[in-house]
Amino acid sequence: MHTQNHEYVYQRPGPTWSNNYLWKPLEQWINAQRASDRRVFEVGCGNGATAGMLAELGFAVTAVDPSVSGIAVARENYSAPTFEKASAYEDLAHQFGTFPFVVSLEVVEHCYSPKAFASTIFNLLKPGGVAFISTPYHGYLKNLALAVTGKLDDHFTALWDGGHIKFWSMNTLAKLLVEAGFESVEFQRVGRIPPFAKSMVAIATKAK
Repeated sequence: MHTQNHEYVYQRPGPTWSNNYLWKPLEQWINAQRASDRRVFEVGCGNGATAGMLAELGFAVTAVDPSVSGIAVARENYSAPTFEKASAYEDLAHQFGTFPFVVSLEVVEHCYSPKAFASTIFNLLKPGGVAFISTPYHGYLKNLALAVTGKLDDHFTALWDGGHIKFWSMNTLAKLLVEAGFESVEFQRVGRIPPFAKSMVAIATKAK
């Protein structure tokens, strides 16, 4: 018996379901940054929609995903970013260099080796760089609501090939990122009211 990474198949461009509540916080955050170096690296770009929108804001975007179909759709539909097939389990900093900003939306919950993911994000950042990392939110009230309403089966996606294999809280994600070397980690909850948020965003800063 062995495990293998599941490759997600993409057939069309355009914002994903999670972009509906993640794009506005990302746009507001990155527009508030005052760095003269306007380069962004995206880990897990899927069909390229987020990278395309970041490029429209004037950022120079390099984006990677392990999905062959995702990169093909991205290259066909978004000309400004640079797209390459690669994963968070590779030495991306060696391949692409370091960046002031790294973005990774709804990826870490799919990772068999989250410590490798966090290390890759950390190494991609320049000193003083900042990462914007999102993942589905879990907390006491939301978990209780899912149990009481009988929605845990749907939430845990057991029948979804690949799917979510890690379920993060703010405490566990902060521990992961601090152990990877980040100096500070701040959180924002997005989608719905905070106790029942759809996702949380970790703003992780690397020391200067």
